[in-house]
Amino acid sequence: MKKTFFETIRVADGNILHLDYHQKRYESVLSLLDAKEFKNLKEYIKPPSSGLYRCRIVYDENELGVEFFKYKKREIKSLKLVYDDEITYAYKSSQREHLDKLFTQRGLCDDVLIVKNSFITDTTIANVAFLRDGLWYTPKTPLLCGTTRERLLDEGKIILKNIRVDELSLYSGLALMNAMIDFDIITLDNLKDTIC
Repeated sequence: MKKTFFETIRVADGNILHLDYHQKRYESVLSLLDAKEFKNLKEYIKPPSSGLYRCRIVYDENELGVEFFKYKKREIKSLKLVYDDEITYAYKSSQREHLDKLFTQRGLCDDVLIVKNSFITDTTIANVAFLRDGLWYTPKTPLLCGTTRERLLDEGKIILKNIRVDELSLYSGLALMNAMIDFDIITLDNLKDTIC
């Protein structure tokens, strides 16, 4: 099966949000595949003029396809810690079997928070940030460097930090980040009620 990659882009009332970050990641992935030419993603995205949509761009070194889906937010209020020292997901690949397998371990929680080599990484769909003394920290060890995470780092709104699983009690809040939810604060009070 041929490996493909994808970008998920938020489109609101015809506006394509933060496209420059998606273009940069798209080009970085293709560079690893020794591609010599890059498409301008903006030329391929013809969004609906009203409503909130998830634009999905699926691509490889030769082809590119665009789909739009009406967006409905998946509510995540609880995360189960799962441990996996072998998982890798450095590029937004359509091959998510390993992540899907970890997701099945969530029990009664809404998603999982993946721990690799004792360090916090991501959930199956989002990067994370933790609140401590008024500042938001995001792990230096994500599985995937998401576009929203990169933008918020550039804007100085979050700070890189190694976050060990045994240090979670030092933090009071948790937020999820991805292109569709931006920076979604789950809890500001009791992290123990959020992380199972």
